[in-house]
Amino acid sequence: MVRVQPFAAVRPLPNLAARVASVPYDVVNTAEARQLAADNPYSFLRVVRAEIDLPPDTDPFDASVYAQAAETFERLRAEGSLVREQEPSLYLYRLVWEGRTQLGLVGCFHVDDYANNLIKKHENTRPDKEEDRTRHMLALGAHTGTVLLTYRDHPDFDNMARRDINARPLFHFDAPDGVTHTVWPVEQPQAYCDLFASVECVYVADGHHRVASAARAAAEQSRGAPDSGGDAECNWFLAALFPASALTILPYNRTVADLAGKTPDQVLDELGGAGSLTRTDQPRPQRPGVLVVYLDGQWRELALDPASIDHNDPIGSLDAALLQERVLASSSWEAFGAPGNSSAAWTAVKPPSPSRCIRRRSSSCWTSRTPG
Repeated sequence: MVRVQPFAAVRPLPNLAARVASVPYDVVNTAEARQLAADNPYSFLRVVRAEIDLPPDTDPFDASVYAQAAETFERLRAEGSLVREQEPSLYLYRLVWEGRTQLGLVGCFHVDDYANNLIKKHENTRPDKEEDRTRHMLALGAHTGTVLLTYRDHPDFDNMARRDINARPLFHFDAPDGVTHTVWPVEQPQAYCDLFASVECVYVADGHHRVASAARAAAEQSRGAPDSGGDAECNWFLAALFPASALTILPYNRTVADLAGKTPDQVLDELGGAGSLTRTDQPRPQRPGVLVVYLDGQWRELALDPASIDHNDPIGSLDAALLQERVLASSSWEAFGAPGNSSAAWTAVKPPSPSRCIRRRSSSCWTSRTPG
């Protein structure tokens, strides 16, 4: 069973929610975060990207950044911009963007369910990014980033949620990126906890580094603390859980910043060993198992051999995984560089369950506390 637990949220005052809310920490660089938070002392980017309030040459991973994040977080609480709920609750969270709507449940989930694969992942994580968010969580004693989870639709959730969103919302605002956010506290949290206790598993759709960091932070806090096991608060992480049918598939892109001295023709020859390469005027893949690359002013499709894909592996057969393992990881290219310096750009289809959806464009406006 998948465990869901209510939490005493640290959240903005309703009249400040739109100003506190920010994009996720990992969709902007320091310069972009600084620009978005300019002239807004309430922006949560000052917590999740705290280097924007330090000198421009500050290393984003310097100890001073985590200290600044904790200081800003406590300032927002001390001045009353952020308040902590008196009673634990769950929340219904609706996002609307370009005519698409997704409605899900926000609560806390257990790191043991992640370790035991009841919360399934589909991406590998980078140690440096894990270390960054682990240090951030420990410095603040709080989870400030929401993991996006998804599950196979359950009709009882739809019925319960439709009933509960008839109440007056806690938050309702339009973010600068065009996403409309609405949040309702749930009157009977236990009913949702009981419902998801019957769900076999859920999937990490986005936030692999956040959940991996939460597990590391829990392990760190449990060392030498005999009361930190089991249901201790530090073992729960913040997540939003959406039904799979509500998620919208958006492109999954990777940029290659350096071809490692190869010419475009040499790169194309190398790609020819991974699959069938043909020119196309379609900048998006038309079916699973096909990747699209833009190189030397031309779009090309790279069709992988269907017989080489293990379709019984729900993770390894994802186009996102195939792109990483068959192309990027097997090459000598320097990947994940800045788009402005790119020589090649890739896109792949991501299937419905672990899709990157509206939430990648969404804002964050609450946190859960863990013991300090």
